[in-house]
Amino acid sequence: METRPLSQNDVPSMWAINEQGLPGTGQVSEQELSDLLNLSTLSLGVFRNENLLGFVICLSPGTDYTSLNYAWFNNKYDEFIYVDRIAVSLDQRDKGIGSKLYEKVIAYSQENSIPIAAEVNLNPPNPGSMRFHHRFEFEKVGILDHKEKSVTMLLRE
Repeated sequence: METRPLSQNDVPSMWAINEQGLPGTGQVSEQELSDLLNLSTLSLGVFRNENLLGFVICLSPGTDYTSLNYAWFNNKYDEFIYVDRIAVSLDQRDKGIGSKLYEKVIAYSQENSIPIAAEVNLNPPNPGSMRFHHRFEFEKVGILDHKEKSVTMLLRE
C-alpha cells in the first residue's frame, strides 16, 4: 500500500468510495468532491496498484467552503486542520487504512502545531466513527443540530 496526495484524476474513485460511506460521509457530487480537493490543504489517498482504497480531505480555516460544520469550527477556532471527510472502500474496511490516513493527518497537525477538527453524526448515530475518533484521542467540544441531523463536534489538540 502506498499513501500519496490525491489528484483530480482520483475524483471518480473518491466519489464511489464516498457513496459507500453514506450517510456518515455526507452525500456530494463528483463536482463537489473536485471543488473540495481544490480547497484542501491536505488530501491523501491510500492506494494498492493504483487502486484507491481510502482517502481523507482536510481544510484549513477561512476557505470558501459552505459546510455548516466547517463554519462552526471557523467561528470558534483560529487555527485547525478540518477533516471534512475520511472514507474507506467497503471491501477494505477494518484493515488499518483509516488509521494510516489519520496517522498522516496527526503528523501534519503536530508538524504545524495545530489541532485537528472533525465531527461525527450523532443523529443518525455513527458509533463506529465515534469509537475510531476516541481511539485517536479526539475530545467532544460541542454539538451542532441541523434540520435533519445532529453532529458531535470533535477536536484533537
